[in-house]
Amino acid sequence: MYDFKPGAQLSTEERYRQLCQAADALTADEPDAIANMANVAALLWEFLPNLNWAGFYRVGRAKSGKDELVLGPFVGRPACIHIPFGHGVCGTAASSGETQRIDDVHAFPGHIACDAASQSELVVPIMRDNAVIAVIDLDSPQKARFTPTDAAGLEKLAELLAGRV
Repeated sequence: MYDFKPGAQLSTEERYRQLCQAADALTADEPDAIANMANVAALLWEFLPNLNWAGFYRVGRAKSGKDELVLGPFVGRPACIHIPFGHGVCGTAASSGETQRIDDVHAFPGHIACDAASQSELVVPIMRDNAVIAVIDLDSPQKARFTPTDAAGLEKLAELLAGRV
């Protein structure tokens, strides 16, 4: 039985270092992408304070034949199931392949409000072979919750997961 708990007074950098270590330990030998995303969503929830949603959207194919994001494993309130590329913070990250760190989601054009309590958001694409395969999505009820250090830490996690989800 694993018991991954971060220390109480960690720097943000150390918190992400330990998070990546825990994610590596849980996903290294597991070939099932959904199981890996589920465990990492739980780790995100455990390691990162002031969140109201943590999880994944996976790239899928809409009925129209276009790529879209489809809800994956997460912790938090029920969420939007389908997000078109280019829509909302997650869809923007998926279409651009770039991290989106939004201090005030209500100021983001086209923000998709799955949880009215969300005030800020951090979305990092997971890339494989130069293509987005999923995004990691964090929401917070606190404005400007996410820093450049959070973005860098989540980007390292995304790199680790690229071959495991």
